[in-house]
Amino acid sequence: MDIQLDVLLTVTFTLFAVIDVIGSIPLLISLKEKMGGIRSLQVTIFSGALMILFLYAGKPFLNILGLDVRSFAVGGSVVIFLLGLEMVLGHEIFKGDANAKSGTVVPIAFPIIAGSGTLTTIMSLKANYDEAYILSGILINLIIVYVTLKSLRIIKKGLGESGLHAVRKFFGVILLAIAIKIFSTNISAFGK
Repeated sequence: MDIQLDVLLTVTFTLFAVIDVIGSIPLLISLKEKMGGIRSLQVTIFSGALMILFLYAGKPFLNILGLDVRSFAVGGSVVIFLLGLEMVLGHEIFKGDANAKSGTVVPIAFPIIAGSGTLTTIMSLKANYDEAYILSGILINLIIVYVTLKSLRIIKKGLGESGLHAVRKFFGVILLAIAIKIFSTNISAFGK
């Protein structure tokens, strides 16, 4: 199989935007302070296991529910669109769990990193792209997540509050465009 760099970049960047580890830095820093630290490797492994499990077991799971990947992709594109809208407008649409004391893995690995938006995006991408590209995109993003978790203080200091705000808005616009593309590609299947 010839590697299509543009496809790998699209998948990797889509997951990067949805995971939004950069936009989550303020939340991650406050959780780190409340919990007395974050076990970066454990969070990264657990997040990756969830994403890879959903990549390979997501379709059989959908079959049990009587859904196909295209239907899930259309539903997922709506979720991705709302996530993008939330990032651009700065209004909270998805309410998070405020209980930060439940441990490093639960509030950080799920739902912050491998939350419903990420898992939905993986299934939506599966309708348009080969699994090998999605798996590669997941692994690249896990490296980014790990490095980010290890460097929270340095990143916050470097970007500053306005920098973090600008990055979040930028990824929000990218997510809106990706959601529209996934929606328009998969909605046509319903007219046949």
